[in-house]
Amino acid sequence: MGDILDKTALRDAATVIVLRDRAKQPCVLMGQRGASAAFMPNKYVFPGGAVDAGDGAIELGRGLSQLDADRLAEHSTRTPETLAAAAIRELWEETGQILGTPTRWPDAPQGWRGFARSGHRPDASALQFVFRAVTPQGRPRRFDARFFMVNADQLVTDPDDFTNAEDELGHLHWVPLSEARALDLPFITEVVLAEIASGLHRDGPPNTVPFFRNDDEAHLVTRLGGVSPHEP
Repeated sequence: MGDILDKTALRDAATVIVLRDRAKQPCVLMGQRGASAAFMPNKYVFPGGAVDAGDGAIELGRGLSQLDADRLAEHSTRTPETLAAAAIRELWEETGQILGTPTRWPDAPQGWRGFARSGHRPDASALQFVFRAVTPQGRPRRFDARFFMVNADQLVTDPDDFTNAEDELGHLHWVPLSEARALDLPFITEVVLAEIASGLHRDGPPNTVPFFRNDDEAHLVTRLGGVSPHEP
């Protein structure tokens, strides 16, 4: 499996799509990257970012489903728990929102201490792995990004309170799903939004998870938890 991706040029990353009012007027939480950002300046994106070195040592309060863990483990050198921890940390840092289970965490490492002061450990049980994409070659930075979806009612924080957010994303707000694709978006974000919209009324996880590998034209997409559409 080691030849599938050029790991020397990639950083593993995790992104969280927070979905609100799914049954009535579905909205997603998005923010705008700064004009001086080296990667995707001015674009509207979901909260997320690169896996940190310490994310692999985080003990989750509750873990992922076995199905999601199995799919995350495919073609990956990162553990599912590491990727889930990175997603929860990035959500906290960029929006101030917490996915957590109540417990004391007196020995939280640097980068997680603000999260721990809220009285929680990261809770991955509500995360659903829905998409994976590799940044195309030739970009100034390249990421192997895993996209997780979670319902806003699983947050332990006020979904309209962004006062604890760091300043990496501006204009944090809830965007109606029907209007989101009119924003200035990266191409892959448009694809993910379309995937979310197509599965709004589905009960349970998707049958397979799309993996946009961007390694060559013949094998553009793999289905995690299934078979590649290019395979017999």
